Amino acid sequence: MTTAQQIGSFIKEKRTALSIGPDDLADSAGVSRRTLFYIENGNANPSLETLDKILDALGLQIKIVAKDEANR
Repeated sequence: MTTAQQIGSFIKEKRTALSIGPDDLADSAGVSRRTLFYIENGNANPSLETLDKILDALGLQIKIVAKDEANR
């Protein structure tokens, strides 16, 4: 499974668990329905900005882990 497919699957799983329709999520996130469709089906790699908007609309946050340069 590609990263795009993993992201899309995760978003779709969370959306359906929250009983949110794709049109409602797209509207809440400020993205087009087509964009959300492509992302959920693993056919698009969302930018961090788009991913952040979608996750925010789902009540989730992006966590970015950075390795401390001193610990290398």
